[in-house]
Amino acid sequence: MAELHHGTLRPLDLIPEPELHPLYPSPNQIPPLLSTNSGLNPSQKAELVSHCLSRACLFSDLSLLQYLLCDKQARSYVDLDSRDDDGLGVLSQTIQGFGAESERDVEREECVRLLIAQGADVHSSDQAGWTPLHHAALLAPPTLVSHLMTHGCSPFSVTQRQLTPLDIVTAHTPLPGREDIAILLEEAMRSEGWTGGRMEQRRRALDERIKRRERRKGIHQNISKIIEVPPQWWGDDETEMSFDESDSEEDDDSNDEIYTPSLDFTSMLAWSPQDLHDIFEAIITNFRATARNTEPANALYLMARFAYLMCDSTWLEDLILGATDVIEEKFFNNSEDVTCLIFWLHNVVIWLHLMQCDNSINDACEMLGSFELLEQVINSVFVFIIRFAERKIDQLLDAALLENSLIPADTVQFESEWSFLRPFGTKKKAPNSTPNASIRNGVSSPPPLPPPRPPSPSVQLINGPPTTPKTLSSLRHTFSRAKVPATPTSTDNLESSAPNGLRELLAFLTALHVLLTLSDINPALTTQFWSQVMYWTSSEMFNRILTRKKILCRSRATQIGMNLSALEDWIDAMDLPCGIKAHFSPVKDLITWLQRLSSISDFSDLVATIQVMRNVNPLQMRRAVRDYKYEVSEGRMDDECIQYLTQLQKDWERHRVKMGVEALRKEIGEREREHDFDDSSVISGNPGNPKTPSVFTENTANRHGIDPLFNRSFDKSTWEPPRAPQVLGELLDSRHMLPLFLPSDPRRLSATSDKTHVAEYAKRLASSRLDAHSTSHASTQGPMGWKCRSCKVRNVSIQTLRWIDRLKPPSSWGRSTGLHHAHYGDDELSSPISETEGLHIDTNVPRATSQSTPLTRKPSARSRGHRLSLGGDQLSPLLAS
Repeated sequence: MAELHHGTLRPLDLIPEPELHPLYPSPNQIPPLLSTNSGLNPSQKAELVSHCLSRACLFSDLSLLQYLLCDKQARSYVDLDSRDDDGLGVLSQTIQGFGAESERDVEREECVRLLIAQGADVHSSDQAGWTPLHHAALLAPPTLVSHLMTHGCSPFSVTQRQLTPLDIVTAHTPLPGREDIAILLEEAMRSEGWTGGRMEQRRRALDERIKRRERRKGIHQNISKIIEVPPQWWGDDETEMSFDESDSEEDDDSNDEIYTPSLDFTSMLAWSPQDLHDIFEAIITNFRATARNTEPANALYLMARFAYLMCDSTWLEDLILGATDVIEEKFFNNSEDVTCLIFWLHNVVIWLHLMQCDNSINDACEMLGSFELLEQVINSVFVFIIRFAERKIDQLLDAALLENSLIPADTVQFESEWSFLRPFGTKKKAPNSTPNASIRNGVSSPPPLPPPRPPSPSVQLINGPPTTPKTLSSLRHTFSRAKVPATPTSTDNLESSAPNGLRELLAFLTALHVLLTLSDINPALTTQFWSQVMYWTSSEMFNRILTRKKILCRSRATQIGMNLSALEDWIDAMDLPCGIKAHFSPVKDLITWLQRLSSISDFSDLVATIQVMRNVNPLQMRRAVRDYKYEVSEGRMDDECIQYLTQLQKDWERHRVKMGVEALRKEIGEREREHDFDDSSVISGNPGNPKTPSVFTENTANRHGIDPLFNRSFDKSTWEPPRAPQVLGELLDSRHMLPLFLPSDPRRLSATSDKTHVAEYAKRLASSRLDAHSTSHASTQGPMGWKCRSCKVRNVSIQTLRWIDRLKPPSSWGRSTGLHHAHYGDDELSSPISETEGLHIDTNVPRATSQSTPLTRKPSARSRGHRLSLGGDQLSPLLAS
């Protein structure tokens, strides 16, 4: 065939074109193709050389690669920056062949070294951001990885997924066989200031979380060994992990928007009056208490917002009265369950915080007296927790503080004891399983039983006076001297000290303190709780020492002083304010008096000693001298000193009667004025607000209030707790309740204690040497450790809303379903719902026309239903039968 060209035929060229992509190129095949007479143009020669270079890299053909890089004619067409279809450079292509043919790995490594020597870019990355070092870390031997890093490859280079070569090798755990590569990369990175990669930090963080979870479980187990705490109290692992992550953070309480939400249905929980019973059953009666769970408080708060903002004040009052009734019924019926008491103390405090901080409803709640009602509930459950601690301490008090002695009883001889009878009298007996009776105002009381519903002591805000008048019962014992019967405690029982008594007491106190801290109880309440408990302990110690003749001696007083110092060391170790130790002043003065009275032989010494002891009155001094148990060859007080004490006793008796009469007249006058005021208010129709006189003046309230403890610059060692009134008789009133103060700023009600020292407290619990002199890093000075949780306590889980929304099916709305919280989980698993099912919220619904009744200052005349009133004498002590 011929081709027509300008009318002539041109012969066809049948010579085949040379192959530019040979399958197995060799150094002998390429030179003829690159010669000048080969007929290939420059672009074809460049394509041929590029293909041969790629084949040499893939198959580690060292001879071919050396020819291409060293031959002058071929080198002019070599492009070391060329890439394949995947964006891989020549170095990455060569490195990817490692492992395919292990017998050629040495030649492959030499190819990489040759490419680097000829100027190949070690920083080039592919489309995924992988550099040659990433591929080498995954495939190449350590020698090549080291060679790459010494020639410019950075171990800090990252892929598009922000992974370093070390991350590629290690991930969660190092790849098998690449451990040496990981070590090589780590050392190279540390030499440049690296402290840990992202994956390594994740691994370390996970390991730390696992260790922290194990430590936390150990703490929980140690607490459960001492205090009965159900396992479900601590919640599941996921919940505890989320709490651990938030413990180190503090909320910003400067944003006012979080305290008063916007007026729409996203910040309310709709309900109807006929469903209150079922709702209370769900969120109060049958709710499973867990630590730091504030779902009931948030649900009641959202319901209160709906009641007042969308309905009227009657709905709000019905809600608060009904909820407080059911809450009180709950913890009254579970007074022995400390976790139930702690749970509802925390939730009622948070509920009060949410209501007081919300400017849209706090005025209405103030008018209705809802805040005072919640404060009374807080006070009641607070007293129940105090009684729980007192009952346990009462069982351990004698063995731990009064009978615990390091000096054997046989080494001390007393007068009026026959020495030949001592071997029979010192025989040890097993400790009585029933604790010794507590001394209450001079009367020996039986072992404590579960307390009935007590009246609440005074809950005083720093700015507010008490609202209930005092009664006459607190002064009945003032007019007559208490007749104290001899305590029926045998000598053998007193002298049989329990060596582990003090350790057991400190272990219980530590476990209870850790439980309160981990349960997020407000630090102000925790401080006042221990202040009240230590006041009771001090009063009980004082009364038992003074009424037991076997203890009224200087040797026993010395041992009691040592045990008392151990208890004071515990207060310091728990990072509590030093002012709590002031409650032990009467006991310390009595111990000092017992240690010194036998050595007082001069009248001037007696006067000087009495002037120093300001916490012991003449009646108590005279009784200690009268019942004192002298040791053999111990000195005695002369007659002149005894006569002086007798005269002081008579003068004190007259002063005692005078003070009692004046107090009685003052109290009767106050009652008459209040009665006249009430009568005049009824006649005039103006209820007004009577100004009830406060026990504490404003200055005293500011001094004893807990507001300074929330000041970051306030030294907690200077804080002083309220003191009990002066005792006119011989015995202290251990049932006197110190006033409970709440922060004047309601935002501080959401505060929680700093958990920095919880691990140290746990070591004290787990230690076999739980003595009082264990070293502690907790400082007795500086500000109180606390953190704001205003945002955290407002987090409402969607599960709570689903649960309340699905409390009753629509077909049976208005009828009780009897759902129990424990069975709800099975129902949820059997019929799963989507994320939005049952939560249809229309935020565009306009607010209904206000139907709220006008609020006045007149207190509500509505009763609280079946709830036992907490009114009465707020200043009288709570008695537990």
